[in-house]
Amino acid sequence: MATVYQIHPNSPQTRFVDQIKDDLKSGAVMLYPTDTVYAIGCDISSKSAIQRVRRIKQMSNDKPLTFLCPSLSNVATYAFVTDTAYRTMKRLIPGPYTFILPTTKLVPQIVMNPKRKTTGIRVPDHPVCLALLNALGNPIISTSAHVLDQNESAPISVEKNGFFSQAELFDHLEKLVDVIVDNGEEPRYEGSTIIDLTGETPEITRQGMEWETAAAWLG
Repeated sequence: MATVYQIHPNSPQTRFVDQIKDDLKSGAVMLYPTDTVYAIGCDISSKSAIQRVRRIKQMSNDKPLTFLCPSLSNVATYAFVTDTAYRTMKRLIPGPYTFILPTTKLVPQIVMNPKRKTTGIRVPDHPVCLALLNALGNPIISTSAHVLDQNESAPISVEKNGFFSQAELFDHLEKLVDVIVDNGEEPRYEGSTIIDLTGETPEITRQGMEWETAAAWLG
């Protein structure tokens, strides 16, 4: 059964942040809120935790995992950022955007696309995420908390007439994760906008939250 931390949405309590940080450093997998959807994640340095995340999401090892960084300067530690990519990211972060970038050697093989050597990176506009990132000192894996039910017929975060509430989402995942971060807010259900920065010009490959803002700026 997961440990639930009830954390303030705007001013996360330091004691809870430190406890979650210790859990993550010990290899915990957590369910947590972001500025887009609720996400399943872990410390990027814990291979065993990343493998568990993949099992929960039923993801093959050749599908890259997105991770969160606290700032643009931190992104440059884990990805090769061209001048064009830098200008794009500086304009749009923090916010609901995932940037596809070529990785540095600090990104584990189990996280990246094995053929392209790329991954998705986000800088969230979310107090809880940023508090956890700064406390942990490592990026945090972030994949949407939409997993298949036991019959593998439908995402368990979606019900016939809409979406599960926060309580229902917690109930479905509490036996699969070690930590649940509860900031008292209902889940959002629109994912991030994905922008591929591996080419000469940025390309929006998925329209998610605030994609119109990115499209307008990219021209």
